[in-house]
Amino acid sequence: MINKDGKAVWPNSASFQAAAASATWQASDGFYVILTDQAGATSWPIAGATFILIHKQPKGSAAAGEAQKFFRKAYAKGGKMAEDLDYVPMPATVVTAIQKSWQEVKDAKGQPVFTAAH
Repeated sequence: MINKDGKAVWPNSASFQAAAASATWQASDGFYVILTDQAGATSWPIAGATFILIHKQPKGSAAAGEAQKFFRKAYAKGGKMAEDLDYVPMPATVVTAIQKSWQEVKDAKGQPVFTAAH
């Protein structure tokens, strides 16, 4: 297939990751990005991402913190498992941006429900 940059690309993990890495995640509201036709010489033109949504001030802040703890571990150790299941792990730059955004999830006192110390 020919991508947005006019390059022939094949559908594989590298080209899917290239599409995700090319997206402007931080500039979007809540990481809402459509990965179709992203720029980049190696980007596959038809890609998508799945996310979990957590309220910025959840009613159950302990549960939200546990969810973030789970995802920290999944991002740190789940890449190989994802690949074994024919999924494509998010590029490290995207994971870093996601984890940085976790500080926006706060309890009723305005404190982050999850920190790196968890």
